[in-house]
Amino acid sequence: MPLEDFPRVRLAHAPTPLEPMDRLSAHLGGPRLLVKRDDCTGLALGGNKARQLEYYLGEALAREADTVLITGAVQSNFIRTAAAAAAKLGLTCEVQLEDRVPGQGRAYHNSGNVLLDRIFGAVIHTYPEGEDEAGADAAMEARAEALRAAGRRPYVIPLGPDHPPLGALGYIDTAREIIDQCRHAGAAPDAVIVPSGSAATHVGTLGGLRLLGDRTPVMGVCVRRDKTAQQARVFKRLSDMAAMLGRPDLAQRPDITVMDDVLAPGYGLFGAAVREAINLAARQEGLLLDPVYSGKAMAGLIHLIREGFYQAGQTVVFLHTGGAPALFGYEELAT
Repeated sequence: MPLEDFPRVRLAHAPTPLEPMDRLSAHLGGPRLLVKRDDCTGLALGGNKARQLEYYLGEALAREADTVLITGAVQSNFIRTAAAAAAKLGLTCEVQLEDRVPGQGRAYHNSGNVLLDRIFGAVIHTYPEGEDEAGADAAMEARAEALRAAGRRPYVIPLGPDHPPLGALGYIDTAREIIDQCRHAGAAPDAVIVPSGSAATHVGTLGGLRLLGDRTPVMGVCVRRDKTAQQARVFKRLSDMAAMLGRPDLAQRPDITVMDDVLAPGYGLFGAAVREAINLAARQEGLLLDPVYSGKAMAGLIHLIREGFYQAGQTVVFLHTGGAPALFGYEELAT
């Protein structure tokens, strides 16, 4: 099915800028670094999820839904952006916050994205398990069934990999923008760096490049699962997206590259490498990264440069997925 045949509602301010990171490049002494500013998509303080929601909510409106349901971590950027988009489109939004990150304090559970969820008027539910995608999706489906029984028309944005990756289609635009902007800047990228969690951003960017005939490698930095598990997830989601588009040739295992060197101590947690990455981006380039996705991706890029994987004379594009509101849930970053 051609991309233009999928229902879509425009939410993101696009194209987002592609900017040089000259000071950070000089500081690291490695390749030329460019940043794709998907933190500047506009809706609800920006971030990559606006692109994904264009297709989910396009389908929701096509089905005449009146309520959107979504599940995710307590400090989920996806939930925050979905709540904002629902408000903009006149839809009720019910969200489910999963307890994925143990041992967090009051700020984590009340500030940052959670505060914005409430401001956008989302109805908030909780789910006690953090590593149970199927259970979290089932809880949302049960809530949707209750809403249907009450005469509502709910639309569920699923979390698990057993559903078509509709949102990944939004990142085909990102791939097109990267190609066009690099050409205009006279840059030939040797790699694109993305955080790899649910895998929608990774799959959409990689599949989009290949769909457009571009062979630039895409490196996914693991933010939730180890390398082996994430490679399998990315391949499945890429295969699913390729099938949706009627282009099975897009799904090639050798195209899938991930690294988990900066994953520890786990999802939503961070160590010295991520703290350094957040501080370097802020103090060298004035960029705000979050410790869950964009900060971990930057830590992965820095690690690869220091290991000699990317070197002087090359050009690397860093996909900044946003997430700045989550910083306010991590007061320890400032200590």
